Amino acid sequence: MAEPAGLSDDGALGDDGALSGAAPDLHARVHDWHDWLAHERRASPHTLAAYSRDLLDFLVFQAVHGGGPLTLAGLDALAPADFRAWLSRRNARGVGQASNARALSALRSFLRWLQKRELIEGKAIAGLRTPRRPKTLPKALTAGEAREALELVAELSPSDWLGKRDAAVLLLLYGCGLRIGEALSLTRAEAPAQGQQSLRVIGKGRKERLVPLLKVVRQAIADYLAACPFAMPPEGPLFLGARGGPLGPRVIQKRMQQMRALLGLPEDATPHALRHSFATHLLAGGGDLRAIQELLGHASLSTTQRYTAVDAAALLQVYDKAHPRASGG
Repeated sequence: MAEPAGLSDDGALGDDGALSGAAPDLHARVHDWHDWLAHERRASPHTLAAYSRDLLDFLVFQAVHGGGPLTLAGLDALAPADFRAWLSRRNARGVGQASNARALSALRSFLRWLQKRELIEGKAIAGLRTPRRPKTLPKALTAGEAREALELVAELSPSDWLGKRDAAVLLLLYGCGLRIGEALSLTRAEAPAQGQQSLRVIGKGRKERLVPLLKVVRQAIADYLAACPFAMPPEGPLFLGARGGPLGPRVIQKRMQQMRALLGLPEDATPHALRHSFATHLLAGGGDLRAIQELLGHASLSTTQRYTAVDAAALLQVYDKAHPRASGG
């Protein structure tokens, strides 16, 4: 399906005055909801983009099947079958369960927002069941794989200062457990000083946390700063691209892709896998689950508890390889 009109390149709602599938009254409420998410809920740019795409996808579908743009009253009059038809169409397009669950969450968010403002009753969606997400475990590199990746990254970069930059970014993911977006959002003023023991990180939902700084991470950032050829204002980004602009995640993702090929790593060896590796290796070393939750910035302990399954899976692999009775002999 083509991208719905009214969506900018980054997935946010544009200002072109036209949202495909929405009549003027509903169109205005969609923009109000988007502003509420951005400014009151402080949703991340990624969440804003994803929710905008999901809602516009729903509006386009209902407009096509209803024979015209959906009004606020028309939205309130939809039956559960209309919502199920939309999800069925997404399934037919090959959209996965996790994406459908997120899309339904976006739609519920919008309808609840309308309900609280007494703009609709919105009873139809209450009976819909969220598609069950597949229980996938976080993918972690072994300690040896993580070490090799961190050693190789500087060699793959096209220049010395870019190699130091890439190594510093990856060390923040593996050494501090940062999300790639958290690392790339750091400003020059937030770069750790010599001897600094912790780093303040702004995570999802604008929640702040402190993470311990390993000496090797602090030194890698210092090496990058010393080699970077561009001036950095304090309020500007800490990590810069080859031309001096803000560094985007795609560059780091591409570097990991190159390392996967050279080191024979699996396809799930992504930058985010280094964050998973941070948590898994801490747990394997006896780290406390609550402490790891705080370090990762997880809102719920249940999210962090997935790593206990990862660690158990790793132990079973060792058992299968080493235990004399593992093969049933």
